Amino acid sequence: MSKAQNGDTVTVHYTGRLETGEVFAESEGNEPIELTIGDKQYIPGFERSVVGMEVGETKTVTVPPEEAFGSRHEELVVKVDRSEFPERLVPTIGERFQIRQEGGEHLEVIVTDLDEETVTLDANHPLAGYTLTFSIQLVEVK
Repeated sequence: MSKAQNGDTVTVHYTGRLETGEVFAESEGNEPIELTIGDKQYIPGFERSVVGMEVGETKTVTVPPEEAFGSRHEELVVKVDRSEFPERLVPTIGERFQIRQEGGEHLEVIVTDLDEETVTLDANHPLAGYTLTFSIQLVEVK
């Protein structure tokens, strides 16, 4: 049986967990995901974990933040005056927005806190700073 190599297109089932054991993503009950190893479609630690696996093999790997979504950066958390939001827009905690930066690029942020005068926005990836554990099953090498 051949092993998955860098550059191969593969399909895998997976379950992603936080250190607490909480599942943050899984393919169970859905189609397996397809990826080309090394194309950087998925986090580097996940892609590298598939290399060397054989079809039908299952393994569990731990991926540190630097091989996943990176570290949290507190400079990406800002308080914005509520007056900067359009009147029709009432932000709620957990809500996601795309904001336009000065150069015209869009940045996704999440509302993490509110008070009478300000809205706290966080541009970090929600999984930044977390060590992630994945259970991976190689379904097919194409």
